[in-house]
Amino acid sequence: MDSFLKYLDDLEEVRKDEATLHQIAYQPLFKTEHQWDIWAAPKKADGSPDISAQMTGDDLTGFVNHQLFPYLRSFKNAENDPKTLTYKIGEIFGEITNKIQSGRNLREVIDIIDNLQFQTQDELDQLSALYEDRLKLMGGAGRSGEFYTPRPLIQAMVQAVQPKLGKTIYDGAAGSAGFLTESYAYLRSQENGERTVFSKRAYVLCQE
Repeated sequence: MDSFLKYLDDLEEVRKDEATLHQIAYQPLFKTEHQWDIWAAPKKADGSPDISAQMTGDDLTGFVNHQLFPYLRSFKNAENDPKTLTYKIGEIFGEITNKIQSGRNLREVIDIIDNLQFQTQDELDQLSALYEDRLKLMGGAGRSGEFYTPRPLIQAMVQAVQPKLGKTIYDGAAGSAGFLTESYAYLRSQENGERTVFSKRAYVLCQE
Protein backbone atom coordinates (compact mmCIF):
# COMPACT_ATOMS: atom_id res chain seq x y z
CA MET A 1 0.00 0.00 0.00
CA ASP A 2 3.03 2.31 0.10
CA SER A 3 2.69 2.81 -3.66
CA PHE A 4 -0.96 3.80 -3.19
CA LEU A 5 0.04 6.39 -0.58
CA LYS A 6 2.70 7.75 -2.92
CA TYR A 7 0.06 7.98 -5.65
CA LEU A 8 -2.19 9.96 -3.29
CA ASP A 9 0.71 12.30 -2.59
CA ASP A 10 1.13 12.93 -6.33
CA LEU A 11 -2.64 13.42 -6.55
CA GLU A 12 -2.35 16.15 -3.93
CA GLU A 13 -0.17 18.13 -6.31
CA VAL A 14 -2.87 17.88 -8.97
CA ARG A 15 -5.52 18.99 -6.46
CA LYS A 16 -3.38 21.96 -5.44
CA ASP A 17 -3.01 23.02 -9.06
CA GLU A 18 -6.76 22.70 -9.62
CA ALA A 19 -7.49 24.83 -6.55
CA THR A 20 -5.07 27.49 -7.77
CA LEU A 21 -6.56 27.38 -11.27
CA HIS A 22 -10.07 27.92 -9.90
CA GLN A 23 -8.88 30.41 -7.25
CA ILE A 24 -10.33 28.46 -4.35
CA ALA A 25 -8.88 27.53 -0.98
CA TYR A 26 -6.97 24.25 -1.04
CA GLN A 27 -7.93 21.64 1.56
CA PRO A 28 -5.24 18.94 1.97
CA LEU A 29 -6.41 15.35 1.94
CA PHE A 30 -4.25 14.41 4.94
CA LYS A 31 -3.19 16.15 8.11
CA THR A 32 0.36 17.47 7.98
CA GLU A 33 1.92 14.71 10.08
CA HIS A 34 0.37 12.05 7.84
CA GLN A 35 1.50 13.49 4.51
CA TRP A 36 3.99 11.43 2.51
CA ASP A 37 6.72 14.07 2.41
CA ILE A 38 6.56 14.44 6.19
CA TRP A 39 6.52 10.88 7.58
CA ALA A 40 7.80 8.80 4.65
CA ALA A 41 10.15 10.88 2.55
CA PRO A 42 11.15 14.23 4.09
CA LYS A 43 13.18 16.40 1.75
CA LYS A 44 15.78 19.13 2.06
CA ALA A 45 15.28 22.53 0.44
CA ASP A 46 17.03 21.30 -2.72
CA GLY A 47 14.66 18.32 -3.03
CA SER A 48 17.17 15.67 -1.94
CA PRO A 49 16.20 13.15 0.79
CA ASP A 50 16.65 14.45 4.34
CA ILE A 51 18.12 11.31 5.89
CA SER A 52 18.43 12.88 9.33
CA ALA A 53 14.65 13.45 9.42
CA GLN A 54 13.68 9.97 8.19
CA MET A 55 12.10 7.46 10.54
CA THR A 56 13.43 3.91 10.43
CA GLY A 57 13.45 0.76 12.53
CA ASP A 58 10.89 0.49 15.32
CA ASP A 59 10.05 4.19 15.08
CA LEU A 60 8.86 3.74 11.51
CA THR A 61 6.83 0.56 12.04
CA GLY A 62 5.37 1.99 15.24
CA PHE A 63 4.18 5.09 13.42
CA VAL A 64 2.72 3.12 10.50
CA ASN A 65 0.98 0.50 12.67
CA HIS A 66 -0.30 2.68 15.51
CA GLN A 67 -0.76 6.12 13.97
CA LEU A 68 -0.91 6.11 10.18
CA PHE A 69 -3.12 3.08 9.51
CA PRO A 70 -5.66 3.87 12.28
CA TYR A 71 -5.85 7.43 10.94
CA LEU A 72 -6.53 6.21 7.38
CA ARG A 73 -9.12 3.71 8.58
CA SER A 74 -10.99 6.55 10.30
CA PHE A 75 -11.71 8.14 6.91
CA LYS A 76 -14.57 5.72 6.36
CA ASN A 77 -16.28 6.77 9.58
CA ALA A 78 -15.93 10.45 8.75
CA GLU A 79 -17.54 10.14 5.31
CA ASN A 80 -21.03 8.86 4.47
CA ASP A 81 -20.74 8.80 0.69
CA PRO A 82 -19.06 5.54 -0.49
CA LYS A 83 -18.22 7.15 -3.84
CA THR A 84 -15.86 9.73 -2.36
CA LEU A 85 -12.11 9.34 -2.31
CA THR A 86 -11.90 9.66 1.47
CA TYR A 87 -14.44 6.86 2.00
CA LYS A 88 -12.56 4.60 -0.41
CA ILE A 89 -9.30 5.25 1.45
CA GLY A 90 -10.97 4.26 4.70
CA GLU A 91 -12.46 1.16 3.04
CA ILE A 92 -9.10 0.05 1.64
CA PHE A 93 -7.13 0.54 4.85
CA GLY A 94 -9.90 -1.00 6.89
CA GLU A 95 -9.05 -4.38 5.35
CA ILE A 96 -5.26 -4.37 5.34
CA THR A 97 -2.42 -4.38 7.82
CA ASN A 98 1.25 -3.58 7.45
CA LYS A 99 2.96 -6.82 6.43
CA ILE A 100 6.51 -5.44 6.62
CA GLN A 101 7.35 -5.64 10.29
CA SER A 102 11.04 -4.88 9.86
CA GLY A 103 11.49 -1.14 10.07
CA ARG A 104 14.70 -1.31 8.08
CA ASN A 105 13.06 -3.25 5.26
CA LEU A 106 10.13 -0.86 5.27
CA ARG A 107 12.54 2.07 5.00
CA GLU A 108 14.14 0.48 1.93
CA VAL A 109 10.72 -0.08 0.32
CA ILE A 110 9.67 3.52 0.94
CA ASP A 111 12.91 4.86 -0.51
CA ILE A 112 12.31 2.89 -3.71
CA ILE A 113 8.66 3.91 -4.00
CA ASP A 114 9.49 7.57 -3.40
CA ASN A 115 11.32 7.57 -6.73
CA LEU A 116 8.16 6.50 -8.57
CA GLN A 117 5.93 9.04 -10.25
CA PHE A 118 2.20 8.66 -10.86
CA GLN A 119 1.51 11.61 -13.10
CA THR A 120 1.93 10.40 -16.69
CA GLN A 121 -0.80 8.50 -18.53
CA ASP A 122 1.09 5.20 -18.56
CA GLU A 123 1.86 5.45 -14.85
CA LEU A 124 -1.75 6.18 -13.97
CA ASP A 125 -2.99 3.32 -16.16
CA GLN A 126 -0.61 0.89 -14.48
CA LEU A 127 -1.64 1.96 -11.00
CA SER A 128 -5.33 1.90 -11.91
CA ALA A 129 -5.06 -1.70 -13.15
CA LEU A 130 -3.07 -2.68 -10.05
CA TYR A 131 -5.65 -1.05 -7.80
CA GLU A 132 -8.49 -2.97 -9.43
CA ASP A 133 -6.62 -6.28 -9.14
CA ARG A 134 -5.80 -5.70 -5.48
CA LEU A 135 -9.42 -4.95 -4.61
CA LYS A 136 -10.49 -8.16 -6.30
CA LEU A 137 -7.91 -10.14 -4.32
CA MET A 138 -9.09 -8.47 -1.13
CA GLY A 139 -12.61 -9.65 -1.88
CA GLY A 140 -13.89 -6.09 -1.79
CA ALA A 141 -15.08 -5.79 -5.37
CA GLY A 142 -18.79 -6.52 -5.57
CA ARG A 143 -19.27 -6.99 -1.85
CA SER A 144 -20.28 -3.38 -1.26
CA GLY A 145 -21.71 -2.73 -4.71
CA GLU A 146 -18.33 -2.05 -6.33
CA PHE A 147 -17.62 -3.71 -9.67
CA TYR A 148 -14.69 -3.05 -11.98
CA THR A 149 -15.11 -3.16 -15.74
CA PRO A 150 -12.34 -5.11 -17.55
CA ARG A 151 -9.91 -2.73 -19.26
CA PRO A 152 -10.43 -4.19 -22.79
CA LEU A 153 -14.18 -3.60 -22.44
CA ILE A 154 -13.56 -0.02 -21.29
CA GLN A 155 -11.36 0.60 -24.33
CA ALA A 156 -14.01 -0.81 -26.66
CA MET A 157 -16.72 1.39 -25.09
CA VAL A 158 -14.57 4.51 -25.38
CA GLN A 159 -13.87 3.77 -29.04
CA ALA A 160 -17.60 3.30 -29.64
CA VAL A 161 -18.53 6.59 -27.93
CA GLN A 162 -15.68 8.51 -29.61
CA PRO A 163 -15.31 11.36 -27.08
CA LYS A 164 -14.64 14.77 -28.60
CA LEU A 165 -12.24 17.53 -27.64
CA GLY A 166 -14.11 20.38 -26.00
CA LYS A 167 -16.68 18.10 -24.35
CA THR A 168 -16.91 17.03 -20.71
CA ILE A 169 -16.33 13.35 -19.99
CA TYR A 170 -18.11 12.20 -16.85
CA ASP A 171 -17.83 8.92 -14.98
CA GLY A 172 -20.38 8.84 -12.18
CA ALA A 173 -18.69 6.00 -10.29
CA ALA A 174 -14.99 6.60 -11.12
CA GLY A 175 -13.81 3.91 -8.71
CA SER A 176 -10.41 3.50 -10.34
CA ALA A 177 -11.00 6.14 -13.04
CA GLY A 178 -10.67 3.50 -15.76
CA PHE A 179 -13.14 5.19 -18.13
CA LEU A 180 -11.54 8.58 -17.56
CA THR A 181 -7.98 7.45 -18.15
CA GLU A 182 -8.94 5.50 -21.27
CA SER A 183 -10.90 8.49 -22.59
CA TYR A 184 -7.86 10.66 -22.03
CA ALA A 185 -5.65 8.16 -23.85
CA TYR A 186 -8.12 8.04 -26.74
CA LEU A 187 -8.16 11.82 -27.11
CA ARG A 188 -4.39 12.00 -26.91
CA SER A 189 -4.24 9.56 -29.81
CA GLN A 190 -6.70 11.67 -31.81
CA GLU A 191 -5.46 15.15 -31.06
CA ASN A 192 -1.85 16.30 -31.04
CA GLY A 193 -0.64 19.43 -29.31
CA GLU A 194 -3.85 20.04 -27.38
CA ARG A 195 -4.04 20.63 -23.66
CA THR A 196 -6.23 18.43 -21.45
CA VAL A 197 -7.53 19.71 -18.13
CA PHE A 198 -9.14 17.19 -15.81
CA SER A 199 -10.86 17.32 -12.44
CA LYS A 200 -11.63 14.81 -9.72
CA ARG A 201 -14.79 13.35 -11.26
CA ALA A 202 -14.65 14.41 -14.88
CA TYR A 203 -12.08 15.28 -17.51
CA VAL A 204 -12.85 18.63 -19.08
CA LEU A 205 -11.02 18.72 -22.39
CA CYS A 206 -10.38 22.00 -24.09
CA GLN A 207 -8.12 23.71 -26.56
CA GLU A 208 -5.57 26.26 -25.35
